[in-house]
Formats: sequence, C-alpha cells, structure tokens
Amino acid sequence: MSFFLQQYFSPLMRLYMLLHIYGGATMTSEMQEIAITEEKPLLTGQADAAKDVAELAARILLDQGQEHSVETPHGVLRVTLHGTRTTRRPAILTFHDVGLDSKSCFSSLFKFEEMQEIVKNFTLIHIDAPGQEEGASAYPPGYQYPSMETIAEMIPAVLQFFNFRTVIGVGVGVGAYILSKFTLANPDSVEGLVLINIDTNARGWMDWAAHKLSSVTSSLTEQILSHLFSQEELSSNTDLVQSHRERISKAPNLANMELLWKTYNGRRDLNLDRNYTFKCPVMLVVGDQAPYEDAAVECNSKMDPTSTSFLKMADAGGLPQLTQPAKLTEAFKYFIQGMGYMASSCMTRLSRSRTTSLSSSYSMDGSRSRSRTLSQGSQGGQMPPSPSQTMEVSC
Repeated sequence: MSFFLQQYFSPLMRLYMLLHIYGGATMTSEMQEIAITEEKPLLTGQADAAKDVAELAARILLDQGQEHSVETPHGVLRVTLHGTRTTRRPAILTFHDVGLDSKSCFSSLFKFEEMQEIVKNFTLIHIDAPGQEEGASAYPPGYQYPSMETIAEMIPAVLQFFNFRTVIGVGVGVGAYILSKFTLANPDSVEGLVLINIDTNARGWMDWAAHKLSSVTSSLTEQILSHLFSQEELSSNTDLVQSHRERISKAPNLANMELLWKTYNGRRDLNLDRNYTFKCPVMLVVGDQAPYEDAAVECNSKMDPTSTSFLKMADAGGLPQLTQPAKLTEAFKYFIQGMGYMASSCMTRLSRSRTTSLSSSYSMDGSRSRSRTLSQGSQGGQMPPSPSQTMEVSC
C-alpha cells in the first residue's frame, strides 16, 4: 500500500489517505518522514520572519529607547535606555540642561548620522532631572525640590539598576554640574567626562544681584533662554530660539523648570584646583560667545592638564550639541579613542572636508610653556591626539 501511494500521489495526498486508512492510529516512521518533509519550508519561513521581527524590535529600541522609572534613595528618576544592555563597555550616561529634557537636549546629537558608529557600540542612558521629563505633571506649591548634591546622589542607583559598573558622562549646563558632583564623589564609576557649558563656581554677589534684577524684569522663559543661548542668537531670534521659547512657555511642567532653575542658581562652588579635580579624562566644550564661555575657560585653568581637552567651537552658539553635531561628534570620537575604545574608527566628515588646527599648550611650574599646532590632513583614520597634555581646539 505504501509503495502504491508513493508512486501515484503527491506527498500531501498520501498523508491524507494514510490518515484516513489507519483511522488516526499512531503515525509510522514513514509517515513522520513525510510530515517533516512538508514542514521544512514552513520552519525556514518562520525563522526568517522571527529574524525580521527581532531586527525591527532592535531598531525601535535603538530609535525610541526604553523608558524606566528608577527608584533611588531620594525619589524616582525617569531614565531612557537606548541599545542593548551590554556591560562589556561603559555606558554613555547623559544629563540635560534646565529648560530641556533628555530628548530635546540630546536627540539631535545622538541621532546624527556619523554618531551612529558610537551609538551601535555603546549603551545610552539618558537621565531626566526630577519633574523635567516630557509630559511630567507640575509639582504642588511648596514642593521641596532636591538640591544639586541630592540629584547627584541619585545617579548610583541608576547604574545599579542597569548593572553598569562605569559610565562615560555627557552633561550640558545644569547636567554638566550634576555629573561633575557625581564624578567627584564616585571617581571609580566614571571613565570619562564631557562637560558642555560647565560653570563650577557658585554665584557671586554681582551674579546674585543680576539674577534678582532679571527675575523682576524678565519672565522665567526669557531667563532660561538667556542661560541657553548667546546674546547674538537671542538678538537674531533664530528659529532654534523661537522653537525653544514656544516649547518652554507652553510646557505643562514650567513650575518644575523654575524649581530646577532656582536650585541651580543656588549651587555651591565645586572648589576645583590642580590638587582636587577629576581622576578621569575630561573634555570641556563651549561655543564661541556662549553665555558660559568665560566660566568654561576658568574651569579649564583649574583642571589637570595631562588629562583635559578644551574645545571652543566657532559658530556654535549656546547649545553646540544642537547647532554643530558634526563637529561635536568628531571631537567625541577622538575623546573615546583616546580612552582606548573604537581604535579602528575613521574620522570622516571633518578630516575630509577641511584642515583643523589644534593648538595645545601647557606650563610647568607656571614659568615655562610651549605650544605646537597639529594638522589633520585629508586622510581619515588617524590616531587621536594623546591626552598627555591640555588640548585647546578651535573649530
């Protein structure tokens, strides 16, 4: 019977006739072979479909991120994770400025085309300061907002939550100050630090008086904008200024922004000097004519010259991560390479399009100094400058 079926009928028909003849009895080995033969194409198709779904899920996870509410000893933080949770390398941990959240502060930079080489190799952890995340409800009147020190003390719980031992910190303005506090208190947890628009000083009496006068004559929105943008940008009322003015003025959590703004203006001096400074490599970034240009220059003078890079960016305004993502990406790649990661990465856009002059200077015992100029030619893939001295870069 079996030989007759194999000669004159298709496999599916043979399976149907055998099931009918044997009345649903237990399948023989020959029938199992027929069934397996028919299922192989289906299994292959299912595997391809599963692979497509997995790739789609990975892209969504990379683009949209995964939001978490992380419990800390001082309250809950909204944290967004991008990429896979691999702990073979440090995570890149970001902290935004006042008037911004993690999305508005960093999306342009980390979604930039040439930044994707870094994004694919590192996990991104974006922290939103308490009550500053998109869609946050306003705190009730009289709410006691945490201090800068308290917010910095919340970060170790985030690392523990995601099981990361070390991070590379990227902070802007308020976020730069908070990450500085965290790094000074937890030096073994930070492998590198990128500080944009950093001001390590407490407000002096003149600054305090100017702030008080500004709070009377200017709205909260305009105060925050003067913190974020240069006077040239504000006078020109650029599209970027207009979009942020509209977003901040209409934010449902504007009261929360005011609490963070007041807390930042009451910050303490970090008291940095050559003997009390960061133990990891640091890159200081500020835009030319930015509100905190002088503060960043002063901070650079207090840093360890053997492990500090200072990047002053022309035509960058107050928020270089939004206005000059190409330049900042290039500098960030160099910085990471100097730490021993992504050694094979090619410097593409800047090294092909123009020649960049990097002038470096250092002094010994305050009496001797020398400088030299490094030139990037047209070929990519050069090794980054050694972090053995302070690098001051104007681009």
